[in-house]
Amino acid sequence: MLLEIKDLWVHYGSAEAVRGVCLGVGEGEIVTLLGANGAGKTTTLRTISGLKKATSGEIWYKGERIDGLPAHERVKQGIAHVPEGRQLFYTLTVLQNLQMGGYLWKNRSESKKRLEELCEHFPNLKERLHHQASDMSGGEQQMVAVARALMARPKVLLMDEPSLGLSPIMVQEVARIVEQIHQSGVAVVLVEQNARMALKLAQRAYVLEVGAVTVSGEAAAISKDDTVTRAYLGY
Repeated sequence: MLLEIKDLWVHYGSAEAVRGVCLGVGEGEIVTLLGANGAGKTTTLRTISGLKKATSGEIWYKGERIDGLPAHERVKQGIAHVPEGRQLFYTLTVLQNLQMGGYLWKNRSESKKRLEELCEHFPNLKERLHHQASDMSGGEQQMVAVARALMARPKVLLMDEPSLGLSPIMVQEVARIVEQIHQSGVAVVLVEQNARMALKLAQRAYVLEVGAVTVSGEAAAISKDDTVTRAYLGY
């Protein structure tokens, strides 16, 4: 496994947010985490990326344990995070937001090259590099958030609710981008309110309830599980 989480426990004060979660992500694989609000999905992603400290458990990446590393070191190792709600620097331009995503690049020419590559993948952003992020639509802001994370050339991309609050057309665009990222060889851990879309994109899935994994397996099989379909797919 490229990324492996073993018996992860996370608390907010005395409250258990994540309880003994175990999951794995293979090279270039899309894995989705499903569950209701408060199930522990966002906390799991934040703990993997180093934004939240685990109470106990282990996080392994490329055969090395990384749960003791700070967030910026995990980015350097190859793990990037697209947070829920985009979390852009809204007073900065699109270009400045993308440059923040590449702050670990030591070589300016490599950073510039990566920026040019992403502008080819996100042509709408190329036209609006000098616009302030706050002036962009919700869908455009989400593209900035994804592109910012990709500036670091990650091997694993954590995506938290990328289609939240977007129009149906933009939801389809998000799905296309996730698939495009997958085809480029980047593994994706996807938390997504649109369970139908997530299961269609993913190879494997984990269902979280009250901080614990209750169902896991191939996404195609889970999409036919009676309990999952009633709870998350609406039929």
